[in-house]
Amino acid sequence: MGGGAAHPGHGDGGGTGGGLLDVWLPAIALLVCATAYALALRRARRRNPAQGWPAPHSMSFAAGLVLLAVALLPPLAPFAHRDFRGHMAQHLLLGMYAPLALVLAAPVTLLLRALPPHRGRRLTAVLRSRPARLLAHPVTALLLTTGGLVLLYFTPLYDTVMDRPGGHWLTHAHFLLSGWLFAYVIAGPDPAPARPGVPVRLVVLGVAIAAHAAIAQLMYGGFWVEVHAPIAEVQGGAEIMYYGGDVAELLLAAALVATWRPVRTPRRAYGTRLRSVRRPAGRLEEGMRDGGP
Repeated sequence: MGGGAAHPGHGDGGGTGGGLLDVWLPAIALLVCATAYALALRRARRRNPAQGWPAPHSMSFAAGLVLLAVALLPPLAPFAHRDFRGHMAQHLLLGMYAPLALVLAAPVTLLLRALPPHRGRRLTAVLRSRPARLLAHPVTALLLTTGGLVLLYFTPLYDTVMDRPGGHWLTHAHFLLSGWLFAYVIAGPDPAPARPGVPVRLVVLGVAIAAHAAIAQLMYGGFWVEVHAPIAEVQGGAEIMYYGGDVAELLLAAALVATWRPVRTPRRAYGTRLRSVRRPAGRLEEGMRDGGP
């Protein structure tokens, strides 16, 4: 583990996390996100007043922004630069709790409803493209989340990025984006280009749970960990990752069950043979634009 020597960003104020820019930058970004969501919601209601928008989606988005604010603003943000336990709490909020809340707000569906038809078709084409299918596969999301943890904590990367201005912001961005992608492909209510069935997603989620537990246990035991912080901090951070990650993954599993919609295959009229219904390409695009899978 780093032999117990404190990292420059831990225990001495660091040089990051204490300036006005570190407060105002995330505060402005969160305000912009809230304004953009409100404008998209207003436009979607104007375009189709009868369709409405579920209040739980808006409440979930607000909860996600609150969780991001807790993670990125004082008192947690300055503490995260002084203590590895604060960093791990910040990581859980940015990489697991806030992404799940934002995903359950169905932002892609809201955007598809708010956009004009021609722009909605363009976005639909992007969602159905081959790169999007590859990126939105659960295995890809799993590699980005768990692989990022291995690279960050079991190589010198953590000390490297924390020694550089802006390095922690890149780390925050990776946590948030990879966490959002994983929650989206596992349990998102938004349409996805290549989302497999529930059994496959449950298997991927189980692998993620096992991987996070293994990483936390290795970190607690000090095996191959490249985090230069006091041993008590690293072990405390490992405990936060272990128990806090379990709660977040249980919430994700619950969201998967809650958002699961079984495929229904209608019977033929006056017949008993089942048939599958295949939408034409135009209907599929329209369905994705209106928020249906």
